[in-house]
Amino acid sequence: MALYNKLDKRLLKQKLAEEPFRRVTLSFYQYAKIEDVEAFRNDLYRNWEQYSVFGRIYVATEGINAQLSVPEPHFEAWKKDLYSIDFLEGVRLNIAVEDDGKSFYKLKIKIRPKILADGLNDKTFDVTNRGKHLNAEEFNKLTADKETVIIDMRNHYESEVGHFENAICPDVDTFRDSLPIVEDILKGKEEKNIVMYCTGGIRCEKASAWFKHKGFKKVHQLDGGIINYAHEAEEKGLDNKFKGKNFVFDDRLGERISNEIISECHQCGKPCDTHTNCANDACHLLFIQCEECAARYDACCSEECQETVHLPIEEQKERRKGLENGQKIYRKGRSKRLRPKLYEEGGK
Repeated sequence: MALYNKLDKRLLKQKLAEEPFRRVTLSFYQYAKIEDVEAFRNDLYRNWEQYSVFGRIYVATEGINAQLSVPEPHFEAWKKDLYSIDFLEGVRLNIAVEDDGKSFYKLKIKIRPKILADGLNDKTFDVTNRGKHLNAEEFNKLTADKETVIIDMRNHYESEVGHFENAICPDVDTFRDSLPIVEDILKGKEEKNIVMYCTGGIRCEKASAWFKHKGFKKVHQLDGGIINYAHEAEEKGLDNKFKGKNFVFDDRLGERISNEIISECHQCGKPCDTHTNCANDACHLLFIQCEECAARYDACCSEECQETVHLPIEEQKERRKGLENGQKIYRKGRSKRLRPKLYEEGGK
């Protein structure tokens, strides 16, 4: 039995589109000591493949970080199987807010040095001394105080399309980058209430412990992140303080939390919060593009990429050889190719 997928991406996406059942997209994480990571990873793959689970899962000696989709008919059986693992019994499952069932098309389970790339030496501080967890109601109450400092622990391309009211949104590409920048932002605020949030909570688990270690006394974190907040706010009839979309790291690239559109198309400047990847596989840049610009540029980020996608496939492959494109994918808005077209062609 192969413990990884061998099928072509296009075939996998076609099979996903033809599935006669619904899928449930969710995420979870858990810090725990795993002795034999490779054996754990392989057992997980065997067990989850039988339920037709798709997703992106990272495992390390420190635990697991999972984003996945489960066929609805298999959900309860899969959940029972998951909870049979000692350190995952009762772990919170963050169910997607807006789900078309097309979030993932294959199962990928990778072994990593850490389940979250933070650049920290965990031996230098107490990673279990985390900030106080806040539910949605507590979050709303504490952040209503103008003296409370609200920090978005996500990356710039995430906060651009959606964030909480009055939040400080650092202009960073990675979580690792954010830690020293946030520390600098917080200097002089050691005695103030600090509230951190992220997508599902995992980044705040580590960040809140780090900033407590750095001397900040009143550190809080949104329990379950934006995803859990959205569910709680709706269930309890609370005022939704999140504006816009919640960026997600799967094929959906976002789920709507509120009706506000707070960002713009990177090509024409119109209100838009739809992320896409450039259709030119030699670029694949993540950026915001409206429907009109998608039609105008054939789903590409620039005229240069548009010209490339119309070349014969073999010539496109030749152009891609030797290119390092992986780091471009999530550097939304960083490319010089993205220039507003708002005042071109007649000044409209």
